[in-house]
Order: sequence, then C-alpha cells, then structure tokens
Amino acid sequence: SYYYVYWWWCIARHIQLSVASLTTTVLSAGMDTCFKAFDKDEDGFLNQSEFSALCRALFRNECGKPYTVEPEMITKIFQIFDKNKDNVIDKEEFRFCWQRWIKQVVRPVTALVVVDVQNDFISGSLAIKDCPAQHKGEEVIPPINKMLEEIRFDTVAYTLDWHPADHVSFIDNISKRTLHKDCKIKAADAAVYDVMLFDVFGDGKAMAQKMWPRHCVQNTWGSQLHDDLKLHEDPILIYKGINPDVDSYSAFWDNNKINYTSLDESLKKRGVTDVFVCGIAYDVCVAATANHAIEAGYRTMLVDDASRGVCTQDINSTQQQVLDTHGMVIHSNQVKSLASGRDRPPVLGYKLALELAKELANKPILNTQGTAAAASTAAGAGAGAGPATAAAGATNKIKV
Repeated sequence: SYYYVYWWWCIARHIQLSVASLTTTVLSAGMDTCFKAFDKDEDGFLNQSEFSALCRALFRNECGKPYTVEPEMITKIFQIFDKNKDNVIDKEEFRFCWQRWIKQVVRPVTALVVVDVQNDFISGSLAIKDCPAQHKGEEVIPPINKMLEEIRFDTVAYTLDWHPADHVSFIDNISKRTLHKDCKIKAADAAVYDVMLFDVFGDGKAMAQKMWPRHCVQNTWGSQLHDDLKLHEDPILIYKGINPDVDSYSAFWDNNKINYTSLDESLKKRGVTDVFVCGIAYDVCVAATANHAIEAGYRTMLVDDASRGVCTQDINSTQQQVLDTHGMVIHSNQVKSLASGRDRPPVLGYKLALELAKELANKPILNTQGTAAAASTAAGAGAGAGPATAAAGATNKIKV
C-alpha cells in the first residue's frame, strides 16, 4: 500500500514538474510562440478567457503549482494591456505586454538593499536590543550573508547612517535648534523616542523629528558596517542622514523629500525590477526604504527574518503597509526562487502591471501607423520617483 501511494505521488509530481517546465518553456520561447500557444481560437487576438489562461500559466510557485488569481485582478491586468479598449489584445498590444510585463515576471532583474547593519545599531549607542522590542540586531547577519553567498543578485546596495556630530535627531543636540511654537514638549523635558517639532529653517513650518541617542557619527566605529557582514564585490554604498538639519531614514530620499539620492537612477540604469529589502531597523529605515521602493515602482519584498526593529507594533504596521501597497513580506528561504523567476506570485505581476498603467497614462502610444494615439488612463497605484541628485564621490557611493 505504501509503495502504491508513493508510486502515484511520483507520477503526480512528474506531471506537475512537466507542466511547470512546459509552461516556462512556452513563456520563454518567444513572443510569437507564446501568443499562438494561448490564442486557442486562432483568430489573431487574445480574448479575456485566453488571457486568463496565460495568467494562470504565468503565476506559479517554484514547484509549478498555479497560484489562485482573483478574477478582478486578471480583469484589471487585461484592461491595462487592452490599450484601445476593444475587449481583445491584438499582437501589437501583446508585444508591449510581452516586452514589458511577461519577460520581467519570468526573468526579474534583482537588487538586494541591506539597510544600516552598523555597529551602533547592534552593540553600540543605539543597540536595538535596548529598544522596546528587544530584538538582537546581530541576528540579521546570518540570513543576509547566506543570501549573498547563495543568490546572484544583479545589484547589491548597502545603506549607512552617516550623521554629522550636530545632527537634528540626537537628543543631546535638542537645545541647538528652535522648537516650533506648536511643540507640546519642552526641550528640557524631551526624552529618547519623543517626537519633537522644530522650526529648523525659520520659516514657521513645523518639522517633526523623533529623538534618538547619538549614533552613527561619521567616521566612528559606530558608523561602520559590522565586521561579520559579508560585503558584495561591487556594491552601491548609500550614505544617508548627512544633512545636519534633516533626518534620512530611506535609501531613496530624506524624510522631508528635500534631497534625493541617485539610488533610484542607479537601479533603473541597471534595469532592476525587483528589490529585496532587509536590515535594521525594521520599523524605521527598513520600512522607509521598502515603502519608497514601492512608491518608486519596484516590485518590493521585505525580508522578515533578515530584519530587526525597535517596536513590535510598528513592525506589524510596517508589514501591513507593504502588503497593502502590493509588496510582499517574505522569509529569506523564499528569495532564491523569487529572484530567479521560478516563483511568480500574482501580487508582484499585478504591481508591475499597475506601474505600466501609469506609464501608459502619461505617454502617447504609437499606433500601427507610427502616429501618436491617445493614452489609456488606466489607474495605477503609488507615485513615481522624483528627481535624483548627483552622487557624491565615486559613482557607487551615494550621499544624502
């Protein structure tokens, strides 16, 4: 009886893997082959039913098992690529779908962004083990190192808090700046984690700033990446929080969006589609970087076991915000299959389609005669990335 069950399991497994292999082969063979494979009635168009079959073939896990895809999601994606709104996708529309969507879903271009794995956050002046969640910062290092050893990312970036000694976030600098008239806490009563309101620029506008212990001061031991962290052979280094009057949690821009780094520009030049974010602190700089990556249009995955944070409630809120904006919260053991394109969850395909919808809404579309046609106004989610400032120093070193 055991061998009979095992025999049938082997057959089922073989069929499942064969289907997965066939699906990948069809999707990778070429645009015309893919189109013909799903144009079941051979009329030269893909109707919504045929496009649904394509989506079911496209969205599979690493074992080849199809994901359940909500009909509303398929309808929305279909409408995005049906640019002339005639309820079918013709070959010209499919060309755009193939080049900008299917190929990127099957073969993503990846970046790992390692956020602030610095001494001060692990065993120094702002060690997160002393914060409310009591996480151990050093626990992020083994899964990050394992990912770097086992997965060939197209780009790896490391961010570093890189503060001047007079930085606005340091609690011991609170008397150096004017509090805004609406600030409810007096400077003498302020404590770590309090959110203060400053009138930094003397324009009467309140700037909110959470207060932290002095940390990651430029060129100190505390600002250095931890010795046990594996360094990629050709990384992008992002130095943030350099402006003494404005904090910068995100790897993309500062908290007030006054200064942008060139990280977005660097990733787009490399054709990056998928960003994996991890590091310290989960609910502060990791959160800001993940949310801004989503906002900039990247398919974004927050690596849960490779991140540690300050406050459990804020960590939960971070996860929910990522999920609510078509990102994913994943374990590091999922990264390899996602980065290789073997695991293709619907939410990431949907995110990419929404970004393409924004692009189509903002650009004229050339019809088959090469003249400009009106763009579809298919709705998308999130805002595009803002302008990037020039990198300071070497091209792979970015400061804000």
